[in-house]
Amino acid sequence: MAEIAFIGTGVMGAPMAGHLVTAGHNVTVYNRSPEKAAAWTARHGGRSAATALEAIAGAEVLVTCVGNDADLDALLLQSPEAMEQLRGGLIIDHTTVSARISRNICDAAAAFEIEFVDAPVSGGQAGAEKGALSIMCGARSPQVFARAEVIVAAYAARTIHVGGPGAGQQTKMVNQIAIAGVLQGLSEALRFAQASDLDTAKVFEAISGGAAQSWQMVNRWQSMSEDRFDFGFAVDWMRKDLGLALDEAKRNGAVLPVAALVDQFYAEVQKLGGARQDTSSLVRRLPK
Repeated sequence: MAEIAFIGTGVMGAPMAGHLVTAGHNVTVYNRSPEKAAAWTARHGGRSAATALEAIAGAEVLVTCVGNDADLDALLLQSPEAMEQLRGGLIIDHTTVSARISRNICDAAAAFEIEFVDAPVSGGQAGAEKGALSIMCGARSPQVFARAEVIVAAYAARTIHVGGPGAGQQTKMVNQIAIAGVLQGLSEALRFAQASDLDTAKVFEAISGGAAQSWQMVNRWQSMSEDRFDFGFAVDWMRKDLGLALDEAKRNGAVLPVAALVDQFYAEVQKLGGARQDTSSLVRRLPK
């Protein structure tokens, strides 16, 4: 059992923190929206704090699931008080951010004898609620990874140590690049089937057991054909993630023409009012 501070009880963080309570850990949460923290404690027990520093006080482990680089910078790099309170502890960051800030936090934490693991997740809201997330971890050593793995086991189906600090974030970028291309292909395939007056359910039955099969096809073909796009991971978030990948590609020299194109397609979906719709709403920009 560990004393854990969990910062960020949004659609992903709230169920993840809840699984930590179920696993027997003592959890204190903080959220910038107090009502979300209150709702979490009403459901899961534990304790909520009025400030991030209050949540961190006395914690052995800090788990973060916030919005972006700026949030992490303010919470950790601009707050030596937080680092001092965590001296000798462990930070596990589930936010999808740049590899650069992950490395910067890792270096800053080392001065306080704090271990840091960048641990972005895949699996969406459903995966968080089921405790079945895939977690890709960047850590200085297998020993640091093992320390984090014990904690995240409460909500992970798969946890992989992919490399050093920042490698977890880079692997999440790989994940999002792959998803973007698959969803564009799936959108075009579905619209082609509809334009051909085919029974889309029969088409799915015919092709989903072969080489065209993908997680997106199995889980989104029917809902896309019915114009249902309320599945948690929003277009706004995907654009943020693709932006991180495109920025990283500028640094490492990778060429991402499809990812860049799909990012612009998502901008069109935003203009159509789909900013908060699931990423499968990519199909909306293609005429039926």
